Amino acid sequence: MSAKKTALTVLSAALPALLVPTLLASPAYAVPTPTPPVDGKGQPRKAPAPPASMSTVGGSALGQPGTQVNLLPGAPALPANLTGRSWIVADAETGEILAAHNAHWRLPPASTMKMLFADTVLPGLPKDQVHKVTDLELDGVGSGSSLVGIKEDAEYSVHDLWLGVFLRSGNDAVHVLSAMNGGVEKTVKDMQAHAEELQALDTHVVSPDGYDAPGQVSSAYDLTLIARSGLQKQDFREYCGTASAKFPGRQEAGKPRETFEIQNTNRLMTGAGGLPPYKGIAGVKNGNTTMAGSTFTGAAQRGDKKLLVTVMNPGTGGANSVYEETADLLDWGFAASGKVKPVGELVPPKSADTTSHGSPAQSHENNPSASGAGSGGGAGTALGVAGGVLAVVAGGAYAVNRRWPRGRGRRARGRA
Repeated sequence: MSAKKTALTVLSAALPALLVPTLLASPAYAVPTPTPPVDGKGQPRKAPAPPASMSTVGGSALGQPGTQVNLLPGAPALPANLTGRSWIVADAETGEILAAHNAHWRLPPASTMKMLFADTVLPGLPKDQVHKVTDLELDGVGSGSSLVGIKEDAEYSVHDLWLGVFLRSGNDAVHVLSAMNGGVEKTVKDMQAHAEELQALDTHVVSPDGYDAPGQVSSAYDLTLIARSGLQKQDFREYCGTASAKFPGRQEAGKPRETFEIQNTNRLMTGAGGLPPYKGIAGVKNGNTTMAGSTFTGAAQRGDKKLLVTVMNPGTGGANSVYEETADLLDWGFAASGKVKPVGELVPPKSADTTSHGSPAQSHENNPSASGAGSGGGAGTALGVAGGVLAVVAGGAYAVNRRWPRGRGRRARGRA
């Protein structure tokens, strides 16, 4: 840990309330191909439209296409010129969704899928375990993948490998960790099972690293659920809150092993690309591929308020657009707190205590019912930023009660 030159995020305890979700029978499923700026006749091409009906996990309004927000008197307007195909703003502690846009639209997630990979695999591998990499473990890394620079026949600790996953979004690190978990095929199955446990039912896993693959999809809603689950784990919080670190390099006999610096690709954390670091940012993960465009899930705190925002595939702008739109939505969420009526809520895992609130969600591909929503909750987050410098907070004082407390039942049934 002493090699790190960066920030550790320490999250305050938050206990989510319980939600009984409901679902639609027809899935919202889309794997868009890259959209050329013009068609064969030279005319501008229209962006794909969201499905007419989507899952209603978390609330009936979330199954509707378009923007869902209920502004109360004095509430600020949503940011102008938002172009993300799908986005969501959620209170990380209460789980209330303050606003959403095509929240359950199934879209390629890119490297935000690594949040699910980490949340699934990280707890089972001791961070001080050392592994010697083989060439077979790196064979399956896709062409053009983001890499941290792992070399075959070299040894790396699990801690090193997770830094490679979170900071450099290294697909090479993902494949080595997958091999340690029993192989890529097993890891994909483990991830899919964990997604279903979290009730992230829009998510279909094909590759553990988020590399473009037919049928690999998630949604802004699911990515937010996954981030919330990950942020309840101390190591996950540490890695996603790390701005830079030393990574092992060449090893020559009789000499100390070389290291090189790696920096987090989350521009709201590091200020890369001309963006200022976002005040209060705590992670969590970004991604970019040809099919997915840019994707990002971010957690931040301002005062006592903690928010999660996910943005998928902004339609305009350059490399900074996903971060700019995330920052705008975070700013709006902090300003709108207490001034909006939630449009839905985050759901608990299936294994949570749901005794007094009925059954957990079932896949919307198999359940024809559609009804309303109750109340849910999420994990709290906190990281201070002052003068553009990430503040290191030591200790890891984050108590998590894995049993979801009794909430307010079905009070949100039928909420639009």
